[in-house]
Amino acid sequence: MSLNLADCSDGELAALTLAGRDAAFAEIMRRHRDPVYRLVRGHVGDADEALDVTQDCFAAAFLALGRYDPERPLRAWLSRIALNKCRDWGRRRAVRRFFAFALPLTDPAATAVADEAPMPDAVAAGRAELDALWKAVSALPANLKEPLVLQTVEGLSQAEAAAVLGISPKAVETRIRRARQRLSETLSQG
Repeated sequence: MSLNLADCSDGELAALTLAGRDAAFAEIMRRHRDPVYRLVRGHVGDADEALDVTQDCFAAAFLALGRYDPERPLRAWLSRIALNKCRDWGRRRAVRRFFAFALPLTDPAATAVADEAPMPDAVAAGRAELDALWKAVSALPANLKEPLVLQTVEGLSQAEAAAVLGISPKAVETRIRRARQRLSETLSQG
């Protein structure tokens, strides 16, 4: 008799993974990859970078699965790992940016700068607006971006977002209001 992994709870899947059933972790990834990706995309802003960070998140989750408490929601645990990976990505990016300016101007790598703007004929108007919104969200400070993405993009309740971030539900509400104000100002400026 074969166990149907789709019917198992997240806690049961974690236990099966720890017991050596790799298919159980594949089911965890199937269930949670889209929400984790959206969370990371909201933080990072770039789709390709978000894929890499999401992959890092699940690799870290696999290695740390022994520390997961099955009594708590797996989604919140994965969200915390994703936020930590996004912060790591931001720090690495800042270091890379610093060293990019340190290259001598005679170095060919110093003059080769990729054009990040999409080709106008390759992107529809709706897609461009969505990208602008993601970039504006990713430009928000972490204390405003994280509650906004957790609640509005991921659909977590105020209490769940507060638990993930380790702050009060009222602080989540205030930070989301401030984030929306900043986004409105940023997007209205063009």
